[in-house]
Amino acid sequence: MTMNFNDLGVEFKYLIVNDKDKKFGISVNTVGFQSIQPNSPYPISDHPSGYFFNSAKGRILREYQFLYITKGKGVLSFDNETEIPISKGLLFIIFPGQWHTYHPSLKTGWNEYYIGFEGPIIDSIVENDFISKNNQVLEVGFNEELVNLFTRALEVAELDKISSQQYLSGIVLHILGLVQSVSQNKIFEVGDVVQKIEQAKIIMNENVFKNIDPEELAENLNTSYSWFRKVFKDYTGYAPAKYFQELKIRKAKQLLVGTSHTVKEISFMLDYNSTEHFFSLFKKMTGYTPLEYRLFGRETADFKEEL
Repeated sequence: MTMNFNDLGVEFKYLIVNDKDKKFGISVNTVGFQSIQPNSPYPISDHPSGYFFNSAKGRILREYQFLYITKGKGVLSFDNETEIPISKGLLFIIFPGQWHTYHPSLKTGWNEYYIGFEGPIIDSIVENDFISKNNQVLEVGFNEELVNLFTRALEVAELDKISSQQYLSGIVLHILGLVQSVSQNKIFEVGDVVQKIEQAKIIMNENVFKNIDPEELAENLNTSYSWFRKVFKDYTGYAPAKYFQELKIRKAKQLLVGTSHTVKEISFMLDYNSTEHFFSLFKKMTGYTPLEYRLFGRETADFKEEL
């Protein structure tokens, strides 16, 4: 069954979750879509008592919810704190037991997708700080894949076939993974952040046979070192010095397998202070001594040639 959502559409489904479904680790209680037109009342009144919502008074739920706004704007408030402006392209997370309220602007209305869920798997994800109350409003922009996931969840819920809860659980994890990836990478699309980091990576690659001082590199890029180090690590997963060391070790691997240079020569080429230092660092980072890696790498290459 294909559902076509438009500016007049309202679709929602509340699901019955049995004990076996709960043992799966994630269970979905509700999924829906609402298109609220300008100057229209909000929320609509056809929800069951557990989800009754008066935007002036707020409410508390017993589950997590993702709400994704794809059109219009409005406001959101958690724990009776200051209102947060909400606009299209934002997804916000509601936690169980947390007071909250939200509503679209009368002038614009909004389109919202939502899904409510609970379970020990999600609790563990929260405990490990993948999502938290410190970052409940995430910028994901316009993302067709995300809309398709919410739409598919509605279709699965509506069909209500055997094991639909397990299917919906997978969709929740897919949404969570996608939102994490998109929102965390969104910060790098602001200004010239991406260009700065990519430029730094190119400089490191082109100077792998030298030594680079990360503080001097930051200065060369006209940034503070503290900003550069944080953003570089957020973007690559490595601090600048660690990333440069990884490049050097990768180059050493290539030289060990692809050339006849001695370990001492390779150490000198890569500008290490001593052969002993290079030997120790290589073993620490790869689990092999340079000579062991050379032997292993060449045996692997010979095996591939025989194939």
